[in-house]
Amino acid sequence: MSSNTNARQSWKVPASIISKRTSNPIRAIVDHIKVKPNANKSMISLALGDPTLFGNFKIHETCTEAVSKQLHSYKSNGYPPSTGYLHARQAVADKFTLPAAPLVAQDVIITSGCSGAFCNEGDNILLPRPGFSLYQTLADSKGVEVRYYDLLPENNWEMDLKQLESLIDDRTATVVMNNPSNPCGSVFRKQHLLDFLAVCERNHLPVIADEIYCDLVFSGNEFFPLASLTTTVPVLAVGGLAKKYLVPGWRVGWIFIHDRNNIFNAEVREGLNSLSQLILGSNSLIQAALPDILHKTDPAFYDETRVQLEASAKLSTDILSKVPGLKVIVPQGAMYVMISIDIAQFKDIPNDIVFTEKLLGEESVMCLPGSVFQCPNFIRIVFTSPSEVLQEAYTRMAEFCARHHV
Repeated sequence: MSSNTNARQSWKVPASIISKRTSNPIRAIVDHIKVKPNANKSMISLALGDPTLFGNFKIHETCTEAVSKQLHSYKSNGYPPSTGYLHARQAVADKFTLPAAPLVAQDVIITSGCSGAFCNEGDNILLPRPGFSLYQTLADSKGVEVRYYDLLPENNWEMDLKQLESLIDDRTATVVMNNPSNPCGSVFRKQHLLDFLAVCERNHLPVIADEIYCDLVFSGNEFFPLASLTTTVPVLAVGGLAKKYLVPGWRVGWIFIHDRNNIFNAEVREGLNSLSQLILGSNSLIQAALPDILHKTDPAFYDETRVQLEASAKLSTDILSKVPGLKVIVPQGAMYVMISIDIAQFKDIPNDIVFTEKLLGEESVMCLPGSVFQCPNFIRIVFTSPSEVLQEAYTRMAEFCARHHV
């Protein structure tokens, strides 16, 4: 018999506080959809932002050869440094350095994807609305208060900077800016980014710039790395291979530390290094292949990807903009389109969640309700499917809307 008077008298194994406050807004809504797809129609999912699903978007052969070379070298099968191999960090720095936003290897941290933390419990963070749902998941799990600033659909989803500035107080740790945007498919004008940076400088607010869709922009638009437009506002820019290189499952991303005036100082850099140790580094094989992937891939590959995405965006806009009850906010980049639902034009559809449920049940077409992005009465569509699949899905959507129209 134990002599420990503090010994437990019964089993009690509670879930952690972090686990209890961690949830994904997408799963919180989608997992509660009880409607089953129409068994008489093939399932078409326009919900997942994975360009590899249908095989029509393929990685360049240079990238697969680079990985194969490392695989057969037997030199990259161990644990890399938590911040990434030095030669991988140097390759990333060399690829993305700009005269207006210089980078060296020490400014780069290789990550497993682009999800991390930057705040203390009790701080608040400013997030875009609509915005990528995982931002909230990460903040909630760390006990960080989320404050949403609005993106304006009537202005191609530009930030409401006046409203954004009204949210800032002495506990605001940072603001997240996503450009090009998921879920909006928007690309910010240079002047709008400069106006945003003026707000940040005025309020001494550092920025996390989510630029995972960098360069995936359509004709008439231009992508500007945020850090290239300021010498005063410190910026943590995140990116990776997932979207531009069409390999989301490879799980290699990066953080760029842009800090001309040493505002982050050694403490923040050391903190980022410490956070990288939570998973002991990202995929060693892909890291080792980064020099070849980044510097030997034919630039035509990127152009072909953009052309293909833009054609799908145009197809989506041309068809869906003619459907009564729907209003398309024309995408400018990335791989998404947001569509407004005029609820007043439908006799039995009170909101975006019911719209997606009924669409799935009647037409076996799956899209995401805007509510998962804090944007009710919109839906988000991913247009990376082959054109014939998109056309079939949009035909079904048009028939669905006609059936339920007033």
